[in-house]
Amino acid sequence: MAKIISVDVVDVRFPTSLSMDGSDAMNKDGDYSAAYVVLRTDDPGLSGFGFTFTIGRGNDICVLAAEQRAQPLIGQAVDDVVHDLGGVYRRLKSDSQLRWLGPEKGVEHLAMAAVMNAVWDLAARSAGKPLWRLLVDMTPEELVDVADLTYLSDVLTKDEAVAMLAELAPTRADRIAELAETGYPCYTTSAGWLGYSDDKLRRLCQEAVDSGYRHVKLKVGADLQDDIRRLRIAREVIGYDADLMIDANQVWDVPEAIAWVRALAEFKPLWIEEPTSPDDILGHAAVREAVAPIGVATGEHGMNRVLFKQMFQAGAIDFCQLDSARLASINEIVAVYLMAKKFDVPVCPHAGGVGLCELVQHLSIFDYVAVSGSLEGRVTEYVDHLHEHFVDPCVIDNGAYVLPEAPGYSAEMYESTLAEFAFPNGRYWSGAAGS
Repeated sequence: MAKIISVDVVDVRFPTSLSMDGSDAMNKDGDYSAAYVVLRTDDPGLSGFGFTFTIGRGNDICVLAAEQRAQPLIGQAVDDVVHDLGGVYRRLKSDSQLRWLGPEKGVEHLAMAAVMNAVWDLAARSAGKPLWRLLVDMTPEELVDVADLTYLSDVLTKDEAVAMLAELAPTRADRIAELAETGYPCYTTSAGWLGYSDDKLRRLCQEAVDSGYRHVKLKVGADLQDDIRRLRIAREVIGYDADLMIDANQVWDVPEAIAWVRALAEFKPLWIEEPTSPDDILGHAAVREAVAPIGVATGEHGMNRVLFKQMFQAGAIDFCQLDSARLASINEIVAVYLMAKKFDVPVCPHAGGVGLCELVQHLSIFDYVAVSGSLEGRVTEYVDHLHEHFVDPCVIDNGAYVLPEAPGYSAEMYESTLAEFAFPNGRYWSGAAGS
């Protein structure tokens, strides 16, 4: 029987600040990074891979936290781990000394995401299935067992969750067949980084249209007149038949958010993303009321399922943008999807970071097949950066994610990537380019 014999956690950083990829009003010079976890077993053909996403300095702190989170897994039998994914999550979560550092927020929660992402990848690889297939093959009762429903019983009970999942279970195969034909719809942010020139913005918007995208997102929030000019360029290229979304990355206070979005309303954005502090539930509700019919979207910095519960309760958002590497992996993500279903809020996951597209494709497929049963108002982010570093990169065809087929969570990076971009001793960072 295979056992987990070691855990490696690598600080991986890519110099995206040099090209302004990922630049926005709040984060002007990020180097896309990952605290990358490898669960190694005594079976040389079986490991689990996972990560959490950061943008540079401080990634080493996440690495240290993930090493601490993962220690209880060493020596565990693989079968015991992958057949009790709810129990493993609860045992890791119950470490009160680490929990005190959060609880369920900040670095310790990012570390929990990285480790549990690797556990779920190990489970899918052990089963010989892509992660989305592992999930949709689970019974409603099995899914509810892995979901973290603590602190949620005032809005969602276990019985309600089982009933919601059971309602769609008989028709799961139909939706899988549909997605095999059409893929899952996505939008691109690759055209809209704030540091790009107008010429580059125009060119990338045209490339997006030519590639079949019907949704394009631009960063805003640094300068109003610049935003007006850039949105005008985008609409000239994509027209008004396609959807245009805008993202402020938390830079505004509530009154400023309302005034700024109203000034951009002529360009008919589908949503304003992260208009203010990600923790300000009532602030989001106020913005939503003031800027309607423009929608409000948030969630990539949503620290845990309780914050999402309150967002739903307060009617604060039109679109839920959960993050695959900030929430504590599948166990917490399933709970948020179930609440979103109950409150009839479409989930459009965030994927603007290294490897996040690889992960969220599995989540969106799972949502459509097993939870929501709907594509209405749902579109998942795609960013065309750094996919070449992954063994099983996501594939986009005509503005849609193609169903992944390889076993696992699509999280494994090439060993050559680690040798090049591990910080600080990888070839890039230790060489002249890094210095």
